[in-house]
Parts: sequence; structure tokens; C-alpha cells
Amino acid sequence: MPDYSAAPGAPIWFDLMSSDVDRASEFYGALFGWSTEEPSADFGGYRNFQANGARVAGLMPMAGSDNEPTNVWAVYFRSDDAAATTEAVAANGGTVIVPPMPVGDMGTMAVYIDPAGGAFGAWQPGTHPGFIERGTAGTPYWFDEMSMDYAASTAFYPKIFDWELEAIPAADDGPSGYSQVMIGGEANAGIMDAAAMLGEGHPSFWQVYITVDDVPAALEKAVELGGSVLMPPDDTPYGVLAAIKDPLGAAICIASPPAGM
Repeated sequence: MPDYSAAPGAPIWFDLMSSDVDRASEFYGALFGWSTEEPSADFGGYRNFQANGARVAGLMPMAGSDNEPTNVWAVYFRSDDAAATTEAVAANGGTVIVPPMPVGDMGTMAVYIDPAGGAFGAWQPGTHPGFIERGTAGTPYWFDEMSMDYAASTAFYPKIFDWELEAIPAADDGPSGYSQVMIGGEANAGIMDAAAMLGEGHPSFWQVYITVDDVPAALEKAVELGGSVLMPPDDTPYGVLAAIKDPLGAAICIASPPAGM
């Protein structure tokens, strides 16, 4: 599924806030084959990663404030009315961190915290459509929230983006701990009950999986480049999955499709 255009409510963009943008650019360029555009002085030194000649993700320097998150990826969902999305977030127990803010003619962004404590953003596209490939090497494979309050997350997001959630049956016939985000009949993302996995005190967070051809080889390359392995390869019905940290500590996941896809 190489061609991609985000439907309303679907993942449309993701970006990295990094304490060393040059080091991050080198790491992800060598690992995923991404090139990096020159930083924009008009937008605080923001850069765009490219894959296959098209923008795939963003990279921004940390502002230096003690209140800034450190070395973290953020996920944005398409909104065709950022003001209305912001009102819905506030009305349904979320917190508005950055109210709708125009980014030149490229679009309008906003950033929120959901009731489970997970940060996420909205992007109302102008000239910047977000990423336009998905499922090919170096492009997004999947997105999901690791939620510390699954009930809160699954109740909240359908009110914000009009998602339909499809619970995936548990292997032990117990209650489902994972729901797929269905938009127009297609699965676009997921929400996982991660409280038992992450342990008390861990924040909820959205994560992105990047498509690679060979997960073990990519993990080996990440370590050679100064990163570390967070989760070794896991062969699942949805593909081989793994997670890494970059040399600055930002976590990102990788995946390769199941055989035959």
C-alpha cells in the first residue's frame, strides 16, 4: 500500500523533538535511508525527513525549557477543522497544550493530552499533506497508543475523530486489550491496554512503526549506529515487530509485513 492520503481522523504526520538534531538526522538517515531538508529559520529550525523523495516525518530542536519533553516522537491525526477538534478535546476530558496554530500556508497544528495521559496532535493540512506513502521501506507501517487507561482512551478518541473501534479478541478468551481504529472500513491505528505491560507510573504514549525489509538486520544496524534495542523481534500475525531507542533516547518501533504481503 505505497500510496497514502490521510482520511479525516487518520494518522497524517509524526515528528521528533531531539536534543541533537544533527545526530538524529545522521542516525535515521543511515538506518531508514531518510534524507533531511535544510532547517527552516521561519519555523524554529524545523526540518523534514524525506523518504523516496517525499516528506515522511519531521525533526525539531528542543527549545531548551525544563518543561519540554526530551527526545520523543509525536503523532498527529488529520483534522479538517482544528478549532472544532480542540473544542471536542476540551469538552471530553482532554487537555489543550498548543491551541490551533497556523504554520505558514502548510497547515494548522494543535497538540493535546488525552484523559489517559497520552500526548497527540492534530494537523489540518494546507499545502503540506503529511506523509504520502505507507507500508514501503522507510515509511510508516502502523501507529498505536500504549494506554495506561484503556477504558479512558477507547471512550475518548471516538468522540474526537469519529473513529470506530474494533476490539481484537484475546488469545485466552479474556477481555480484549487491543482495539483497531477503523476509518472508512480500513484499519489505520490501534489502542493497546498497556498498564500491566508498562507498570505503574509509566505515561501513556502514541508510537509509530517504520517499515523495514529485515527487522533483525535493522536492529543490528541501529546498535552499530549508537542506538539500543528496546524490544527484540516478535513474529506476530501482523508482521515482525521490534522497538529501538535512538542515540539520544527517543523510542521508535520497526516492522516488516507478514510473509506473502
